[in-house]
Amino acid sequence: MAEIESIDSVVAYQNKWMTVREHRIRRPSGAEGIFGVVEKPNCVVLLPIDRGEIHLVEQYRFPVGARFWEAPQGAWEERPDAPIEALAAGELREETGLVSHRLRCLGQVHLVPGYSNQACWVFLASELESAGETRLDQEEEGLISRAFPVETFEAMIASGEVKDSTTLCAYGLAKAKGAL
Repeated sequence: MAEIESIDSVVAYQNKWMTVREHRIRRPSGAEGIFGVVEKPNCVVLLPIDRGEIHLVEQYRFPVGARFWEAPQGAWEERPDAPIEALAAGELREETGLVSHRLRCLGQVHLVPGYSNQACWVFLASELESAGETRLDQEEEGLISRAFPVETFEAMIASGEVKDSTTLCAYGLAKAKGAL
C-alpha cells in the first residue's frame, strides 16, 4: 500500500503541455486531504560542451517575468513516447542549431517531485557541429543561443545569473559523475 492513497482524482485543468490533477487523498493515519499534481511528459536537458565552451539558450519565462540563461531542454508533447536519444538530439538541433556526434545519457532526475510527476533525462553532448539555423517553436519566440567558456558559465552560476534549477541540477550531476 502506498504511504498516501488516492481516493479520487479529477482533472482541474489541462492544456497541450500539462494536466493539473486534484487528488482526494487518505494518509496512513486515516486523515483525508487534497493534493494537486502537475502531470507533464518527461523531458531532456542537454549540456552541450565542446572545446571548453558550453552552449546555453536564453529565453523569457512568463511565470517569473524574466529571461534566463539555461541549458537546452524540452519535451515533445506530441510524441511523449519518442526515444529519449531522439528527443535529446532534436531539442539540441531545434534550440541551438547544433548536432552532437557524441550524446551521453548521464541519468534521470525528478525536477519538482513535491508537485509534479515530470522526470528529466540529463545528456552530455560533445563533438558538436553546426547544422545551420535553429528550428524554434512559436512558444520559443525570442530564444537566443550563445556559447560561453565553461569558466564563465561557472561564474554565472556562482553569481546567481544562472537560476534555472534544471540547468543547475544537470551540471551538478555531470560534475558528480566525473563527466566534465
